[in-house]
Amino acid sequence: MAASIKRPRFQNLLLAQLFTVSLMTSLGAWYGGMPLATSVVLGGMVAFLPNAYFAWRMFRFQGARHTKQIVNSFYKAEAGKFGLTAALFTLVFIAVPPSNPAFFFGAYVVTLFAHWLGPWLMRRPSHT
Repeated sequence: MAASIKRPRFQNLLLAQLFTVSLMTSLGAWYGGMPLATSVVLGGMVAFLPNAYFAWRMFRFQGARHTKQIVNSFYKAEAGKFGLTAALFTLVFIAVPPSNPAFFFGAYVVTLFAHWLGPWLMRRPSHT
Protein backbone atom coordinates (compact mmCIF):
# COMPACT_ATOMS: atom_id res chain seq x y z
CA MET A 1 0.00 0.00 0.00
CA ALA A 2 1.52 3.29 -1.11
CA ALA A 3 1.64 6.13 1.38
CA SER A 4 -0.25 9.17 0.30
CA ILE A 5 1.80 12.33 -0.04
CA LYS A 6 0.35 15.37 1.66
CA ARG A 7 0.56 18.67 -0.18
CA PRO A 8 1.59 21.74 1.81
CA ARG A 9 -1.31 23.74 3.20
CA PHE A 10 -0.44 26.95 1.42
CA GLN A 11 -4.08 28.09 1.53
CA ASN A 12 -3.57 29.25 5.13
CA LEU A 13 -0.68 31.45 4.04
CA LEU A 14 -2.68 32.94 1.17
CA LEU A 15 -5.61 33.56 3.52
CA ALA A 16 -3.25 35.27 5.97
CA GLN A 17 -2.07 37.53 3.17
CA LEU A 18 -5.65 38.34 2.16
CA PHE A 19 -6.51 39.06 5.79
CA THR A 20 -3.49 41.36 6.02
CA VAL A 21 -4.58 43.24 2.89
CA SER A 22 -8.16 43.59 4.12
CA LEU A 23 -7.03 44.78 7.57
CA MET A 24 -4.66 47.35 6.08
CA THR A 25 -7.35 48.47 3.62
CA SER A 26 -9.89 49.04 6.36
CA LEU A 27 -7.30 50.94 8.44
CA GLY A 28 -6.40 53.00 5.37
CA ALA A 29 -10.06 53.79 4.69
CA TRP A 30 -10.54 54.82 8.31
CA TYR A 31 -7.37 56.91 8.41
CA GLY A 32 -7.32 58.56 4.99
CA GLY A 33 -10.49 57.71 3.12
CA MET A 34 -10.96 55.88 -0.15
CA PRO A 35 -7.88 57.24 -2.01
CA LEU A 36 -5.61 55.84 0.71
CA ALA A 37 -7.55 52.57 0.87
CA THR A 38 -7.20 52.23 -2.91
CA SER A 39 -3.42 52.66 -2.67
CA VAL A 40 -3.28 50.04 0.07
CA VAL A 41 -5.41 47.49 -1.77
CA LEU A 42 -3.39 47.96 -4.97
CA GLY A 43 -0.13 47.40 -3.10
CA GLY A 44 -1.51 44.34 -1.35
CA MET A 45 -2.83 42.82 -4.56
CA VAL A 46 0.48 43.40 -6.36
CA ALA A 47 2.06 41.25 -3.64
CA PHE A 48 -0.75 38.70 -3.27
CA LEU A 49 -1.57 37.78 -6.89
CA PRO A 50 1.97 36.65 -7.87
CA ASN A 51 2.20 34.58 -4.66
CA ALA A 52 -1.12 32.90 -5.43
CA TYR A 53 0.10 32.16 -8.97
CA PHE A 54 3.32 30.69 -7.58
CA ALA A 55 1.46 28.44 -5.15
CA TRP A 56 -0.92 27.26 -7.87
CA ARG A 57 1.92 26.49 -10.30
CA MET A 58 4.39 25.05 -7.81
CA PHE A 59 2.39 22.35 -6.12
CA ARG A 60 1.01 20.60 -9.19
CA PHE A 61 3.34 17.57 -8.98
CA GLN A 62 4.38 15.46 -6.02
CA GLY A 63 6.31 12.28 -5.38
CA ALA A 64 9.75 10.97 -6.24
CA ARG A 65 8.67 9.88 -9.73
CA HIS A 66 7.97 13.48 -10.67
CA THR A 67 11.23 15.04 -9.52
CA LYS A 68 12.03 16.54 -12.91
CA GLN A 69 8.53 17.98 -13.26
CA ILE A 70 8.71 19.40 -9.72
CA VAL A 71 11.98 21.20 -10.47
CA ASN A 72 10.68 22.46 -13.82
CA SER A 73 7.42 23.66 -12.27
CA PHE A 74 9.40 25.49 -9.57
CA TYR A 75 11.44 27.41 -12.14
CA LYS A 76 8.37 28.15 -14.26
CA ALA A 77 6.41 29.26 -11.21
CA GLU A 78 9.21 31.56 -10.05
CA ALA A 79 9.66 33.06 -13.52
CA GLY A 80 5.91 33.57 -13.81
CA LYS A 81 5.78 35.17 -10.37
CA PHE A 82 8.57 37.58 -11.27
CA GLY A 83 6.98 38.44 -14.63
CA LEU A 84 3.54 38.91 -13.08
CA THR A 85 4.99 41.15 -10.36
CA ALA A 86 6.74 43.33 -12.93
CA ALA A 87 3.60 43.49 -15.09
CA LEU A 88 1.38 44.40 -12.13
CA PHE A 89 3.73 47.16 -10.97
CA THR A 90 3.79 48.54 -14.52
CA LEU A 91 0.02 48.29 -14.86
CA VAL A 92 -0.63 49.99 -11.53
CA PHE A 93 1.74 52.90 -12.13
CA ILE A 94 0.49 53.48 -15.69
CA ALA A 95 -3.24 52.80 -15.41
CA VAL A 96 -4.07 53.67 -11.79
CA PRO A 97 -1.26 55.64 -10.15
CA PRO A 98 -1.57 55.29 -6.36
CA SER A 99 -2.53 58.47 -4.56
CA ASN A 100 -0.05 57.69 -1.81
CA PRO A 101 3.01 55.66 -2.96
CA ALA A 102 4.25 55.27 0.62
CA PHE A 103 1.10 53.37 1.60
CA PHE A 104 1.17 51.43 -1.69
CA PHE A 105 4.71 50.16 -1.05
CA GLY A 106 4.01 49.74 2.66
CA ALA A 107 1.07 47.45 1.91
CA TYR A 108 3.20 45.57 -0.62
CA VAL A 109 5.96 44.96 1.92
CA VAL A 110 3.64 44.07 4.81
CA THR A 111 1.77 41.59 2.60
CA LEU A 112 5.07 39.97 1.65
CA PHE A 113 6.05 39.83 5.32
CA ALA A 114 3.11 37.51 5.91
CA HIS A 115 5.48 34.82 4.58
CA TRP A 116 7.22 35.00 7.94
CA LEU A 117 4.15 33.23 9.26
CA GLY A 118 4.62 30.46 6.68
CA PRO A 119 6.26 27.83 8.90
CA TRP A 120 3.59 28.33 11.53
CA LEU A 121 0.66 28.40 9.10
CA MET A 122 1.79 25.51 6.90
CA ARG A 123 2.88 23.05 9.58
CA ARG A 124 1.08 19.77 9.75
CA PRO A 125 -0.78 18.98 12.94
CA SER A 126 0.78 16.40 15.18
CA HIS A 127 -1.13 13.12 15.41
CA THR A 128 0.52 12.06 18.65
